[in-house]
Amino acid sequence: MWEAIAANKRKSFAIISVMGAFMIGAGMLIAHVMSPGAYMVGGVFALILWAILSLTSYFGGGSIFLASAGARQIQKKDHPTLYNIVEEMRIASGLPNMPKIYIVDDNRPNAFAVGRDPEHASVAVTAGLLNRLNRDEVQGVVAHELAHIKNRDTLYVMVAAIMVGVIALMAHVFLRYTWFTGGRRSRSSKGGNQAQLVLLVIAILFAILGPIAVQLLYFALSRRREYLADASGALFTRYPEGLASALEKISANPGLKEKKNRVMAPMYIVNPLQAAASGGLSSTHPPTRERVRILRSMAGASLTDYEAAFAGTKKQSIIPKSALKASRSVGVRPPWKEEKKKPEPDARHKARETADLLWKLNKYAFVSCACGARLKVPPSFKSSQVRCPRCGRMHPVPRHAPPKK
Repeated sequence: MWEAIAANKRKSFAIISVMGAFMIGAGMLIAHVMSPGAYMVGGVFALILWAILSLTSYFGGGSIFLASAGARQIQKKDHPTLYNIVEEMRIASGLPNMPKIYIVDDNRPNAFAVGRDPEHASVAVTAGLLNRLNRDEVQGVVAHELAHIKNRDTLYVMVAAIMVGVIALMAHVFLRYTWFTGGRRSRSSKGGNQAQLVLLVIAILFAILGPIAVQLLYFALSRRREYLADASGALFTRYPEGLASALEKISANPGLKEKKNRVMAPMYIVNPLQAAASGGLSSTHPPTRERVRILRSMAGASLTDYEAAFAGTKKQSIIPKSALKASRSVGVRPPWKEEKKKPEPDARHKARETADLLWKLNKYAFVSCACGARLKVPPSFKSSQVRCPRCGRMHPVPRHAPPKK
């Protein structure tokens, strides 16, 4: 997939450059309309803003998105099954470093990945994903997200999503300014009212149509990247059905506990704001039913098998030719239960395990009583002892050790 990775880098650089050029041009035009002759000031301001956003997205974009989602980092001891799945897929994908693992306190299944490169990457899953999906399905989702990291999609999505939002904000501010002032300042200036009026009309059209054009370009590239991540995910797991089944369950429960903004939504494996969309020009993801149909049409788990299934559905190509030439036949493995001969934990057990993990991440102390009750003591509890509400026994409250300096 080196050709796809190289192409992703070129496309990422191209679209970010186009967005930067658009911001600078828009800044110059809008500044000149608002204050004739001030186009250089507007251009310099837009250039500085573009540079700040690019650097912020590159070095801190991952942390910003994780904080926005309310994600909490976990270790192997917190959730060994999830850690082992990520570790398996890290080995299968050939990533150099183990991604950091985060969990989001939300009962709706979904997941996303962030990071500027494979050496600085993170994958986050919701509590609902761990509760509702079996091991094969979670593995398929993790494989898809690690494919985004390997294909260098995460940097593109972080930078482009932020810039799309800022371009839209610039256009909105200018249109509001024009609405309230009626362009009086630009028309009353020296240099001919007719020329200023023409510039005002051009600037308004630019502010309305420009962000739409940039968004459509961003969405089109995002949809292609989802197909490539599905193909890589099927290859890493050698079990396309796992990812297909996971996509069905996630799309059936797409919404998040809190309404996420439009910048954050495209990061998820299924866009929570567009899960039921038909896959039109304004969709950040392909239709889920189409993705599932392609995965279930695969004769094997190789890139060649995905290409054949994709061509049968879409009548076009998606995998780079160099990747197809290097692709070897990969058979589909049995489901995890049959392969491991080990029963899958039931839904109640998984829900209890995930809930305990979230309590622990929120620094609640656990106290087990001889009567069978299990007390969860909040970190704000001041007393050194707590009474069991069932039998009345008193228990000492364990305290979290202060962080090492």
